[in-house]
Amino acid sequence: MSENFDVKLDGKSYLPDPSVKEKSWLQDYETAYSEFLKDPEKHWENVAEELEWFEKWDKVKEWNHPYAKWFTNGKLNITHNCLDRHVLNGKRNKVAMIWVGDNGEEQILTYRQLYRDVMRFANGLKSLGVEKGDRVCIYMPLVPEQIIAMLACARIGAVHSVVFGGFGANALHSRIKDAQAKIVITADATLRRGKRIDLKTLVDEAVVNASCVEKIVVFRRMTPQLELFSEIEVDFYEIMEDVEKECEPEIMDAEDPLFILYTSGTTGPAKGIVHACGGYMVGTYYTTKNMFDLKEGDVMWCTADPGWITGHSYIVYGPLSMGATILISETTPDYPDPGVWWSMIEEFDVTIFYTAPTAIRMFMRMGEEWPEKYNLSSLRILGSVGEPLNPEAFEWYYRVIGKEKCPILDTWWQTETGMHMLTTTVGEPMKPGFAGRPVPGVVVDVVDENGEPVPAGTGGFLVIKEPWPSMMRTVYGNDERYRQYWNTIGNYYAAGDLAVKDEDGYIMILGRSDDVLIVAGHNIGSAEVESALVSHEAVAEAAVIGKPDPLKGDSIKAFIILRMGFNPSDKLKLELLYHVRMNLGPIAMPSEIDFVGSLPKTRSGKIMRRLLKAQELGQDPGDISTLED
Repeated sequence: MSENFDVKLDGKSYLPDPSVKEKSWLQDYETAYSEFLKDPEKHWENVAEELEWFEKWDKVKEWNHPYAKWFTNGKLNITHNCLDRHVLNGKRNKVAMIWVGDNGEEQILTYRQLYRDVMRFANGLKSLGVEKGDRVCIYMPLVPEQIIAMLACARIGAVHSVVFGGFGANALHSRIKDAQAKIVITADATLRRGKRIDLKTLVDEAVVNASCVEKIVVFRRMTPQLELFSEIEVDFYEIMEDVEKECEPEIMDAEDPLFILYTSGTTGPAKGIVHACGGYMVGTYYTTKNMFDLKEGDVMWCTADPGWITGHSYIVYGPLSMGATILISETTPDYPDPGVWWSMIEEFDVTIFYTAPTAIRMFMRMGEEWPEKYNLSSLRILGSVGEPLNPEAFEWYYRVIGKEKCPILDTWWQTETGMHMLTTTVGEPMKPGFAGRPVPGVVVDVVDENGEPVPAGTGGFLVIKEPWPSMMRTVYGNDERYRQYWNTIGNYYAAGDLAVKDEDGYIMILGRSDDVLIVAGHNIGSAEVESALVSHEAVAEAAVIGKPDPLKGDSIKAFIILRMGFNPSDKLKLELLYHVRMNLGPIAMPSEIDFVGSLPKTRSGKIMRRLLKAQELGQDPGDISTLED
């Protein structure tokens, strides 16, 4: 985008009941934000002091563009704050986690039970030779064992890399290799819509030519029980036997890495985003408390999977650091019927519900009669994440699910940011289509390509102007890629999104300025899908674009040039879809495939996906001066 463009803004807004604001942690946005601007370091120091540290920091922030250190020389362990302090402070018998399986199976863990399981599994990992700094890949269904594994890694200072259980063997292999994972933790299978999907067979394929892997830990949940043949395979619960019950938390430096999480890039392979122990803990704790306004009696249900950053921050580390009760569920929103999620909200008295616009749009399509069957009066706060919440979906969510009494948090943030950056804080006026204003603690703006702020109502690039505690520290093994975030637009962090700000400072996200596709709330790099297609023997070249989809956000369309000797056919289309599914998982499968004779390219040979998209959507292609032909 080389020039600004004007956006027509609807001035509609909703004001929640004043009592919501009166009871909230963050009572007045303007006051909180101006206090932060007066002394940004004091703001974050006050938050950090609400948590427990083994040794206090020397300095709150060291900023040497583009590198930040937060809480320098502070010593901590995030699991001490998520487990020990609650067990020792009278919450040991409080429910930490409620789990509902795809088949309706239920499990409840108190803080004491979760604490003991995490310590035993941490000792089990130590018995396999896992040490501080080692990378552990977790590829599991959404079961309590997945969260136990994450916390156990953090307990002993191992760096976890959680890979979403819907990814295929190739995507898993590349992430194992890139992180040089020593251990892979998996399950025999996941359940989805009543069907068994094997995970262990995908792991077997993924570890071929990954000599870094020393052991595969398997959670066996199915009957008959899967046999473990290889000498490198061990059972999840067997490694918890014959170990010490106690496992002291590893003393971590605030800047030690906590986890790597892979996110799609516009070019090349997925990027391993690295988050550090101290700043990430402070950021997720702060936003869980103040944005979700989380209180002692709340039951929080974030419907994401820990394979994504939303699950890391707002299923695991944020809520558990607050001592909250979390609900996790393997269920899909329409199986066995479209009432399943609403029945769980009623059954477990869920108070905070955080889901994706794609799910909300699906519920809209199913009709209001489904939620109307259930008592949703326990709901207090509604949240949305993954892509912009369009005004129609906002109105439906507010009216049908929230009964016009629940504040809606449309949150904008990224894997790279670790925590919420934009939202409408509880009790403030909500504007459909707008994410909201910067969270007190961060400085976000809309600028032109030179980094100059653009006028209200004018589109521009979304940037973060100052460092924040939960920012990523680097891209694993590719620090140059990290520096690009901070060196593209002025000295600011370039988010890669287009946005517009209104007169009140509310920001609307307009979409990606690059080629990341957002399908059903999941970021998928066009490069990853293209390389999966090109790995098929029939494909010479491929380009994929995202097309607006009323349900999924983006649907994927692929343009394919075939190799000599291969002819277009419906059979080949099906083959290619299956090929992508096997490589990357079902979420990355194109909805459409066009066989073409050529692709638009720049003189340097880069495919101009922008041109394909403009042509597909009947839009003005813009500047085509770099087009080869």
